[in-house]
Amino acid sequence: MFCEVLRYFAYGWIARYWITPPFFFTYYGFSWVHPWPGVGMYLHLGILGLLAIFIAIGFAYRISTILFALGITYCFLLEQAVYLNHLYLVCLLSFLLIFVPANRALAADAWLHPQWPRDRVPAWTLWLFRGQMGLVYFYSGVAKLSPDWLRGQPMRMWLADETDFRIIGHFLQEEWVAYLFSYGGLLLDLFMAPLLLWRRTRGAAFCLALGFHLANSRLFSIGIFPWVAIAATTLFLSPDWPRRLIAAIHRAPAPSKSSRTAADSPQNRPLILTLIALYFVIQLLVPLRHFLYPGNVDWTYEGHLFSWRMKLLDRDAQARFFVTDPNNGATHEVDPLERLRAGQVQKMSSRPDMILQFAHYLARTEPRSGPRPLQVRAEVLLGLNGRDPALLIDPKVDLAAERQTLGHAKWLLPMPQSTPIR
Repeated sequence: MFCEVLRYFAYGWIARYWITPPFFFTYYGFSWVHPWPGVGMYLHLGILGLLAIFIAIGFAYRISTILFALGITYCFLLEQAVYLNHLYLVCLLSFLLIFVPANRALAADAWLHPQWPRDRVPAWTLWLFRGQMGLVYFYSGVAKLSPDWLRGQPMRMWLADETDFRIIGHFLQEEWVAYLFSYGGLLLDLFMAPLLLWRRTRGAAFCLALGFHLANSRLFSIGIFPWVAIAATTLFLSPDWPRRLIAAIHRAPAPSKSSRTAADSPQNRPLILTLIALYFVIQLLVPLRHFLYPGNVDWTYEGHLFSWRMKLLDRDAQARFFVTDPNNGATHEVDPLERLRAGQVQKMSSRPDMILQFAHYLARTEPRSGPRPLQVRAEVLLGLNGRDPALLIDPKVDLAAERQTLGHAKWLLPMPQSTPIR
């Protein structure tokens, strides 16, 4: 995360995402979250980078994890247009780090407090993170059990754009390669956690995971996610692997397991296990909430976020907005690029809840000639996974009069069943 903070400064993302836009797409229930004024966001990210270093070296660990978890979650909630699965994962992992004693060995806090036990931590602290990463892998695989993915789409489209890949670039347009990547990714995601947990397959599974994430890093623009995933996958290895690695480097005997003392507190165990169970129930249910909505989630996008449906869709959309003043009957078209940055327009054009937010924004900010509220309609053409574009929402509906809720948007049109994939 320290490296990620450096990227935000180096590429000018702080100003682009949180300072220059006149409007922000917020998450439902969090419209009250606003960016710091002035240079506040630069200071905020700078402090996050410093806290990331403190956590990495285990200095002032407890307060650093609390502040970092709050700070990174605040950044996450500011702008839905920059939603990233790996940033959501970082928020979860940062929250979990608050509760585990990750500063008991090879940490600055351990050196400052030599009286602390440093030979062992409770097993739940390790299984907490294994379970979280196992869910990420598993639900990412389940999401790929879709008709389009099983037909090699949109992987076929993405690989066709990567012919400059060294050595294997000229193979990427082959039909069998699209199926190899599609089914290979599906099987790896579904079975990665079990293969990593079984000692006999752990080494091979880790090598597969390493190659999988390195290939994703090269093929796709997915930021730090491959590196976060590689680091987190080491949690499935034997817990004492860092000690054995250090011993091997120094040519010292491996540490004896018999000398370790337990650090668990039996009287707190029921409460701890109850809280962990509650956390995982939430993590299990949230990715399944799209079944509560009618229609195909790939088309409607309802229930897509927070569900580990990663690098799964190619949504090419164009949105036009028309504002009508009922006081004089005049209608004019509004170009979203005149109100939003290009990245916001790209994300908003294919996401119904963001389209609705923008329609409400236009109804509030466009001039009107009388007391009656403005009407906003949108014509949105969506091409899903290479299909011909089709209408996503009803162009006759006044979106300014529609409420923002967590329920199904009745103004969404069903996915055309006869539209072929090109």
